[in-house]
Amino acid sequence: MEYPTQRAQDILVPVDGNSPAFDALALACTISRRNKGIVYAVYIIEVARTMALDAELDADARGAESILQQAEDIASKADCKIEGEILQARDAGHAIVDEAIERGVSAIFLGVDYKMPLGEFELGETAHYVMDHAPCLVTLVREAARGVGE
Repeated sequence: MEYPTQRAQDILVPVDGNSPAFDALALACTISRRNKGIVYAVYIIEVARTMALDAELDADARGAESILQQAEDIASKADCKIEGEILQARDAGHAIVDEAIERGVSAIFLGVDYKMPLGEFELGETAHYVMDHAPCLVTLVREAARGVGE
């Protein structure tokens, strides 16, 4: 039987500097390398509607470059082909799905934080949008639950 990860070759991974995103990136690198693919790491700067979409956000761009450098370091250690890109968009979920379509990736690996704002685990708007609209395999990598089983 062929499992979905065996056909994941080119993989899009949004990175934001958080641990789950880097965990998703490391997993994507392992699978993509095995399948002779490439990983596309994207950092999305969400631009407020009050600003022009192509506004120069130097501080955000510098932070994004630093995070993409960390992503490239992770990929290098995994001997994985990677391309990094900074995107400016109104909404991260839309940007992720649009980028996946444009690049024709076979999968999106999305790191999600463990958030319980009202006592129950919630994915968040971006993950929900990607799950609902992505035309490819979506793998969620969630950080470990805090306070469970302690």
